Amino acid sequence: MIEALILGIVQGLTEFLPVSSTAHLILFPWFFHWSGELDSLTFDVALHAGTLLALFICFWKDWIELILKKQKLFLLIVIASVPAGIAGVLLNDLAEHTLRSPSVIAISLIVFGFVMLLAEKLNRNRAFEKIALGDALTIGIAQAVAIIPGVSRSGITISAGLFRGIGRESSARFSFLLSTPIIAGATLLHARKLLIGQGDHDMSLFLTGFIASALTGFAAIRFLMSFFRKHPMNAFAYYRFGLAAIILAGLWLRR
Repeated sequence: MIEALILGIVQGLTEFLPVSSTAHLILFPWFFHWSGELDSLTFDVALHAGTLLALFICFWKDWIELILKKQKLFLLIVIASVPAGIAGVLLNDLAEHTLRSPSVIAISLIVFGFVMLLAEKLNRNRAFEKIALGDALTIGIAQAVAIIPGVSRSGITISAGLFRGIGRESSARFSFLLSTPIIAGATLLHARKLLIGQGDHDMSLFLTGFIASALTGFAAIRFLMSFFRKHPMNAFAYYRFGLAAIILAGLWLRR
């Protein structure tokens, strides 16, 4: 139960911080030798459902406004969701097995940490309402790359927005809204495994992870929307480099 609580907190924080939630969910069991149900994709369903709830709580007013008043932006979010949806369907097995390795995560953390630093050096001031089709497609394609563990969905989509000249806070807002249908799709995709009864599942563990990820996810979103008004992503990039160094050291020690 304690391990489920820890993973729920980790998921809630790292789903929205630009440090890769998938990487952390893989690394914690790897570092501490956790196994069984907690180190499974089915347990990830509960964690992603929690962060999905956090998104709805934080942005339900935005979604109502998009649907009723800002249909163009709503359509752009739908269009931007397509590349990641296609990647999720076509590359799901690759992401679940081949790419879930510490070495892949370490490389991704380093490479896209430098991408975040480079994006922060660009001049950006366009508002959320000024996002156009080209911006949405660029950010959407960037989100598809986040299927690789260690990339970070929020990190790469916010960086893509900055590269397109969109302000950091506006890029973050678009990123979080864009993540809603993708996280919902991923949750439904893996929830199918629960419904068809693949394995035994401890629902108390699922509930613990769900509640923990929802509460910490809500706190993380609120924090980041305030943080990005004044501060760059540099600190998160340096964290990624430090985590990559720890992973590489762990791989070396286990040889």
